[in-house]
Amino acid sequence: MGRLLDIVTPLHKRTKRKYIDRMVDEKVLCMGKAKEYEFDYWDGDRRFGYGGYKYDGRWRPVAQKFIDIYGLKDGDKILDVGCGKAHLLCELKKLLPNSEVCGFDISRHGLADAPEEIRPYLLRYKAQDVYPWGDGYFDLVISLGALHNLRIFELETALKEIERVGKQKYIMVESYRSNEELFNLQCWALTAEAFFDTGSWIWLYRHFGYTGDYEFIYFE
Repeated sequence: MGRLLDIVTPLHKRTKRKYIDRMVDEKVLCMGKAKEYEFDYWDGDRRFGYGGYKYDGRWRPVAQKFIDIYGLKDGDKILDVGCGKAHLLCELKKLLPNSEVCGFDISRHGLADAPEEIRPYLLRYKAQDVYPWGDGYFDLVISLGALHNLRIFELETALKEIERVGKQKYIMVESYRSNEELFNLQCWALTAEAFFDTGSWIWLYRHFGYTGDYEFIYFE
């Protein structure tokens, strides 16, 4: 197994969340709408997801962290699994303009509303399908906040494919360390299928043969 990292957590902690308010706001209805992963999830009412996901430069420091930690250089190949609106990938491309980047997601709206300059490098694809690249094709494969939306048998395929196509790998998922954090996660999550504590995630990574780095975000 790789390293437990702290790349996205500072950005995650900047957002304030009202857990109980979401739980009692017709959550089953909101979950159904969120799992469409289209306009309402990204740019509709906050009760359905992000409540407006706009490009504002917040991912630039995160992109720089990835470059520094993984020693990325111009010309390297980078894949983002479940890229959403590809804001992070856009920042990586700006910092490494000659890099070969690719991102995929299942959301038509997310991909269509990505920054215009990154759209040519995006495609609609599922994280749990076999990836159309050879072994070790990418210098770095990243996946942020996507894999916890898969069922366990889908996780197996996604993890094995990330492992297969990436020389270096990083995954971030939602998790918990206490009953309080589990409760908050259950209140807040609209799309998650995998509710595992950190020990269970690490066990799954090892069980499915994933050797890359990882990070967990918590709802404190």
